[in-house]
Amino acid sequence: MAENTTMRTVPIMKYYGSLGNMKAKFDRYARQSCFQGETRSEHEQWKQDARVILSDLLGLDKMEQVPLEPVVEECITLENGIVREKVIIQTEEDVWMPMYILIPPRVSDTGQNVFLAPPGHMGAGKYSVAGCYEIPAVAEAIERFHYDYGMQLAKLGNIVLCPDCRGFGERRDEALQKDEENAFLNSTCFHLSHMALGLGETVVGMCAWDLMRAIDYVETRTDWKIGKIGCVGFSGGGMQTLYASALDERIEIVMISGYMYGFKDSLQILNGNCNCNYVPHLWEHFDMGDIASLIAPRPLVIQSCREDNLNGSRGLDNVYEQMDIIRKAYILYYAEDDLAHDIQEGGHCWHGDRLEELLKL
Repeated sequence: MAENTTMRTVPIMKYYGSLGNMKAKFDRYARQSCFQGETRSEHEQWKQDARVILSDLLGLDKMEQVPLEPVVEECITLENGIVREKVIIQTEEDVWMPMYILIPPRVSDTGQNVFLAPPGHMGAGKYSVAGCYEIPAVAEAIERFHYDYGMQLAKLGNIVLCPDCRGFGERRDEALQKDEENAFLNSTCFHLSHMALGLGETVVGMCAWDLMRAIDYVETRTDWKIGKIGCVGFSGGGMQTLYASALDERIEIVMISGYMYGFKDSLQILNGNCNCNYVPHLWEHFDMGDIASLIAPRPLVIQSCREDNLNGSRGLDNVYEQMDIIRKAYILYYAEDDLAHDIQEGGHCWHGDRLEELLKL
């Protein structure tokens, strides 16, 4: 049978897209609330004001404190001696967050540091971060992204909370509530964003709120002798780490991997990113380095991969610009030694080879 070569469309010789206009608007309106002072006291005042703006943009004014009502569903000892608890807490009215909590056998006289380890995309939420290697799809995600950073932290002697953030793992919304592999690994950020934006809420705001509620839960654990509280995340987990740490000073140690770059290159021009990255009016006020500056002078590690496509077409130059913004804040506090930029080779991936060293900043 002869192939039907009849075209059902017409060729387009020229397209009239909107990106050029949007880029010009970014340049015209961006960063209106960035720090413009020169002293530490001015920066302290800016942090207070900026947190109010950021909280409102994220929709945290819609969040309401409720009793945590924690439920322990599981407690097992893994082969490496680490105890894994499954705990579910309530973060908002009828909003529940399952977590794997990894508790190592090594106990320090001065207490154990407790880390939040939120997940990124395509790793089934807490399952990859907590090192559930026995699940084949999860094992492949761990191999691809080195996603088991929660387990890596626990092996170093830290207590680690590995939560399912909203839309991930057991918290997937109706569109992906099935056991098929792609649904299991994926998230419902797209659907959750559509539910939230019309109400003045955002996915990243919900995730930051839930991490802050996880800290509230940590503070109830009288059976733990707690040293410092930290937060470590890769990719979408790095996004959550950035916002939660910027807003909550109870987080004393911060490591953000695969999520530090300028908004224009990496979220406006590369505009196929997950919905969870986007916050209405955010770019008018801050770039990513401005948000990270709210963490100063607490110890902060930024990890970047040289060939990470999310850096944008300018590569690490797009990252260095944000690091310069952050560094200026740390200089005000004479805390340059508490800021590190760990550059790794390759593409979008977590690297834990220097984890113990970097977290001793």
